[in-house]
Order: sequence, then structure tokens, then C-alpha cells
Amino acid sequence: MQSLHHPTIVPRRSTPHPHTHRTRHHFCSHFPSSLPHLRRPPPAPAAVVSPSSSWEKGPIEALLFDIDGTLCDSDPLHFYAFRQMLQQVGFNNGVPINEEFFIENISGRHNEDLCGILLPNWDLPKARKFLQDKETYFCRLAEEQLEAIEGLDKVCKWIEERGIKRAAVTNAPRPNAELILSMLKLTNFFEVVIIGNECERAKPFPDPYLKALQALQVSPQRAFVFEDSVSGVKAGVGAGMEVIGIGRRNPEELLKEAGASFVIRDFNDQNLWTQLLV
Repeated sequence: MQSLHHPTIVPRRSTPHPHTHRTRHHFCSHFPSSLPHLRRPPPAPAAVVSPSSSWEKGPIEALLFDIDGTLCDSDPLHFYAFRQMLQQVGFNNGVPINEEFFIENISGRHNEDLCGILLPNWDLPKARKFLQDKETYFCRLAEEQLEAIEGLDKVCKWIEERGIKRAAVTNAPRPNAELILSMLKLTNFFEVVIIGNECERAKPFPDPYLKALQALQVSPQRAFVFEDSVSGVKAGVGAGMEVIGIGRRNPEELLKEAGASFVIRDFNDQNLWTQLLV
């Protein structure tokens, strides 16, 4: 697994509010004040879509995507924001959180859940305000440094050419989701954007994906999901869909244990293109 230590994170000089600032199996324990840029893998060979597939369920009618860590490599930014802000409020006696803690306790989780996980002794309004401030800090970082996962433009073009329905399904707050989709120029690409806290239950429960299927009017047997977190994989599987894991940050074995059919590094991965149905 690639460490979150590799991407460049150069926060603005202005420090976040002390009660302002979100994580995924073994990151480096310490982020420097300036982090080096993500090293891109060598270009993948041109995609070849094979008519054969391990899934014998008929043609694909819909593809559903998580946002953070799936459409874009945002985990280093979330990790950095959480690490800085939690340290400022004396979390873990001021010892900065590490990558393993981020993966196991924060990554892919809804902010309401994180109130109890990270700040169980705080009153709920104060904990919610802390997480809202963290999202604000993340958005400032994202505006300057967010990048799409490699091959995203290629898979989006493939989807559009075939008229396949698509939805974005995320536990992120709506302002974050809309900002990321705008930066990736995908605001008009998705027919539906489903937000976890606008459902009865967020991921890892299947409710957000079930809501997306209902909105797109497709059955789970004719759709599949791209997810990068254990929480998200469980939600997609719980909704009755095949899930392709994005193993850029979370360990492949954890995604497979959660139910991912297979795991890819990015959208250039040849294993993806040999599995897609024409």
C-alpha cells in the first residue's frame, strides 16, 4: 500500500482554528510540514474492453462511485487535516495520529460516527463543530491540491459513450462532495449525488446505495460500485451489488475481506478493463 506520506501537502500559512479540522492501514507516523507530490505510476497500456467477463449477469446499466479516495486521491489531505487538528486539541495526549489509526478508525466513516469515536467526552454540538471546521480546512487544501485518480477521464468517457447511468454516493458532507465534483469537472456527469447523512443511515449501511439504485431505477444485478474503504465496500455489498475496490490507500486484503470482488489501483488497471462488459 502506498503511504499517505508521499503526496505533497502544502497547507496555507494561516493555521486553522484550534477547534477546526478527517482517515485509513499503515501510513507514516509523521507528516512533515510540507509533503512531497504523489509519484504517478507509469502509464498503463491502452484499455482493451473484452466481451468476456467473470460476471454473467447481463449488460451493465449503472455504475456507482464513492467520491473521496475513489474519484480523487483525497485521503492524504483528510489525514493531514485530522492529524493537525486533533493534535491541537490534545487528542491522544498530543501525540499525532498515525496512518494505521486513520485507516482503522476514520477512513470512510460518517462524521456523526466520528463524534463518538474521536471525541466521546465532548458534548455533541462541540464535537460536530470540530468536524465541520475540519471539513472547512480540508476544502482549503483540496482547492489547491486535489487530483483525479489516474484513468478517471477514460472510464467516464467509456460510460458516456454507452449511455450507462451513474451516481456518486458518499459519506462526505454535501458541500465537500459538490466542491470535489466541481474541481474534477464532474458536476454534470453524475445523474444522482447521494449523501450519507441525507439517508436514514450512512455507510457502512447499504441505505445510500439502495437510494441511488432507486433513483436510477436499476436493479443491483445490473449495477456495480467503485469503493476505496471497508465501510463503503460493505455498504455496496449490502445493497446487493458487485464492488470493485480501489486499493490505492487501504490494503487490498481488507477490501477483499469486506466483500470486494477484486481490487484495482486506478482506472487504468487492465484487470478492470478485462472485466467490464461491452
